[in-house]
Amino acid sequence: MEHTEGKVLVSLNDVFVRFDGEVILNHISLDIREKEFVTILGPSGCGKTTTLRIIGGFIDPESGDVIFNGEKINGTPPHKRNVNTVFQKYSLFPHLNVFDNVAFGLKLKKIPKEEIRRRVTKMLAVVDLKGYEKRSVQKLSGGQQQRVAIARALVCDPEIILLDEPLGALDLKLRKSMQLELKEIQRQTKKTFIYVTHDQEEALTMSDRVVVMNNGSIEQIGTPEDIYNEPVNAFVADFIGEANILNGTMIDDCRIRILGKELECVDKGFGKNTPVDVVIRPEDIIITTPETGQLVGVVESSTFKGVHYEMSVRCGKCEILIHSTKSAEIGKTIGMRVIPFNIQIMNKLLPFYNNVIEAEVKYTDSSENYFEFELEDETVKVPGHSYPQGTKLRITLPPEALSVAGDGDGDLKDLYIESVVYKGEHNEIILESDERKWLMLSDVDEQVATYVPLNFDFSRAEFEVIAQSEEG
Repeated sequence: MEHTEGKVLVSLNDVFVRFDGEVILNHISLDIREKEFVTILGPSGCGKTTTLRIIGGFIDPESGDVIFNGEKINGTPPHKRNVNTVFQKYSLFPHLNVFDNVAFGLKLKKIPKEEIRRRVTKMLAVVDLKGYEKRSVQKLSGGQQQRVAIARALVCDPEIILLDEPLGALDLKLRKSMQLELKEIQRQTKKTFIYVTHDQEEALTMSDRVVVMNNGSIEQIGTPEDIYNEPVNAFVADFIGEANILNGTMIDDCRIRILGKELECVDKGFGKNTPVDVVIRPEDIIITTPETGQLVGVVESSTFKGVHYEMSVRCGKCEILIHSTKSAEIGKTIGMRVIPFNIQIMNKLLPFYNNVIEAEVKYTDSSENYFEFELEDETVKVPGHSYPQGTKLRITLPPEALSVAGDGDGDLKDLYIESVVYKGEHNEIILESDERKWLMLSDVDEQVATYVPLNFDFSRAEFEVIAQSEEG
């Protein structure tokens, strides 16, 4: 259940952070209420840990405000904020036993010994470590060490606990059990937990609300159910769980065309004949006979996953993923049906017109049939065309005309890969250069948050003269 009531404990208002000229947080705003478990989720490099460090006071924003209990706390150091942090590596003191590790912060505050004993004993009971007071932390398991770190953070009675991927060092089985323990500890202590992870299952399991981040921005905030069932765009749908994300056309309200077929849906307000992204979760596809299917495909693989079979079905050029309790034979033609409610329609992440270049011809060679123009301080050579020097052109590049330069020396260098979304037959990749974003289609699964050079295939481009050269 989403926390829409209760006091707002901490707010980030239009927070902007930049390191070495690179934007890390791009004017984000976020309200977190008391007693809620909020998870900040996203891929590496998206800005989630920086967001946590802003709240904790380890970093100050370049602009924007941090508000705590209604008061601006920009510049307030961590030890003067009513906040404690649990790090991935726990940062326990190896020469101290469990009791003294948990009591450390209380001793710094000169709390009376009897009060320290009472509070530490109570907190160790909360984290299920009663009787471990004299145990060396070096002789504890990873899960026990993590609980000591949580007890140490909680015992000083902060209003907010910040947790930076605290389960990352644990094995899978222990991590799953600790997810439930963490949520129970939060429920018992009634503290506000702000948790950072790149693990979607952790976010869905523990959170009251999930904040999905990408490339320094907040993509969506909502309950786990909202984020999973109603993603706002293809990035969120792809990052949260498995999904079939397909290119579609919204014919009209409640009518969508995908893979050459018209289907009924429940979404409205996208306009007529509008390109959209369509999300269908694998578990929402019903296997039927070919005659009764809305879509028809051939089963290419089937793998038993314990609670369901995961099947890959080829539908034309597109791969469809299905999760079903019943398996279909490899090579068999099947039908597929989806009820209208389970077809999610989203606006596209980036319109195609962003791949439009307005350029002035700086040099032309009519004998060799090429010309050159300047783009973001790079000289770009265009073979197969020549225009008089000074001609102004509008060059439109379809997404398939862009590719990563294999030799490392492309038309543009050092473009940042912002997102990679698989669309059933290719990856749809958004790249960011100094001045704009670009859309590229690729069969290669490029790595998000890396830098690559980009090549243009001008044989696929459209050229329009928007101003003749003065010479011409």
